[in-house]
Amino acid sequence: MTFPPLREELVGLEPYGAPQLDVPVQLNVNENPYPPSTEVVADIAASVAAAAATLNRYPDRELVELRARLADYLNSSGGSGITPAQVWAANGSNEVMLQLLQAFGGPGRSALSFAPTYAMYPEYARDTMTTWVQGRRAEDFSLDLPAARELVLEHRPSVILLPSPNNPTGTALPPEAITTLCEAAGDGVVVVDEAYGEFRRTGTPSALELLPRHRNLVVTRTMSKAFALAGARLGYLAADTAICDAIRVVRLPYHLSAVTQATALAALRHADELLGRVDDLRRERDELVDWLRGRGHEVADSDANFVYFGRFADRHAVWQGLLDRGVLIREVGPDGWLRVSVGTPDEMAAFRQALVDVTTQGTSEEQA
Repeated sequence: MTFPPLREELVGLEPYGAPQLDVPVQLNVNENPYPPSTEVVADIAASVAAAAATLNRYPDRELVELRARLADYLNSSGGSGITPAQVWAANGSNEVMLQLLQAFGGPGRSALSFAPTYAMYPEYARDTMTTWVQGRRAEDFSLDLPAARELVLEHRPSVILLPSPNNPTGTALPPEAITTLCEAAGDGVVVVDEAYGEFRRTGTPSALELLPRHRNLVVTRTMSKAFALAGARLGYLAADTAICDAIRVVRLPYHLSAVTQATALAALRHADELLGRVDDLRRERDELVDWLRGRGHEVADSDANFVYFGRFADRHAVWQGLLDRGVLIREVGPDGWLRVSVGTPDEMAAFRQALVDVTTQGTSEEQA
C-alpha cells in the first residue's frame, strides 16, 4: 500500500474547480457581478458581530429561524404552503447535494443524470460510493423524455439529479418532464437543482409548484447566484418533511456556523434589494443571445445567468484568445462549446469585442 492510503478510485484524480485567474473580466463561474450594497454589508456586519459574541457556544444545529425565513422566501419565489419543516440548509448547494447522496445513495444504489450537466454530480456519487448512471440529452440539450423514462425504469436509481436550468447549457425543464420522472422513479428521490432558478424567463415555472404533487421531489436552491452571496456558502432545499428528517441523520453536528446563519438571515431581510439586479442580468443575457446568434454562432436557449455557445473547431484556441485579451470564460461540456457568465454592461462589451477580435483573427488566418 502506498502512502497516503487513498481509495483506489481516487488515485490520480485532480480536484474539481474552474480556473481562478487574475484578469480584468471574469465571466467563468456564473457569479452575480453586482456586490451587495453598503446597507446590506452593514446589516451583515452587524449580524455577524452579534453572532461573534456567542462564538463560545455551538450554533443552532436545527437552523430553526433560518429555515423559517427560507420557507417564507420560497413561498414568494414559486412555492406555496412550504413550511420550515420542509426546508433544509447547508454550506452551499454542493453540501446539500452531498447530504442527499449520503442519505439516499451508497453502495448497492445508483444515481442518475443526463449529460451534458454539472460536472460535480458524478463526484457526489463517487464520494458516497454510489453507482453513477449517465444518460444523454437531445441535440438541443432538452430531455428526450421517453428515453429518459426508460433509462429510469431500467436502472431504478435511488437518486435522480435534474438541474433546471441545466449547467452548462442553461436549459430549463418543463413541468411535465419532472412529473414523468417523479412517477417513473417510484420511491427514488428526484432532485431538481434550481441553483439558477431566479433567472428563469417569464413563463418558465419553478419545480416548487410541483412539491405538493410528488412526495419524492426535492427542489434545491442557493444564495450564491441571484443573491450575490457566493462567498457566504449557503444552499438549501425544499422537500417532504420525511426527506428533511432523513438528511438530518447524516448531517455533521453543527454543520452550519453561527456566522453563516447570521449572514444568510441578514441577506434574506434584504432579498428584494439583492435580487434587484436579476432583471438587469436577464436583459443582458437575452441581448447577448441575440448578438451571438446574429454573428452566426449556435446558442442554447438560456434560463440562467450564463450563455452556452459554439460551435468552434478549436474551442480552446478561442478560450485562450479571449484570456489573452483579459476575458476569462469557461471550457465545459461537449467539445466545441463555451460558456460565458453574464456580467455588467462594461464586462459584456469587453467580451463582445474580444470575441470579435479572436474570431475575426481566426477567419483571417484560415483564409491566409
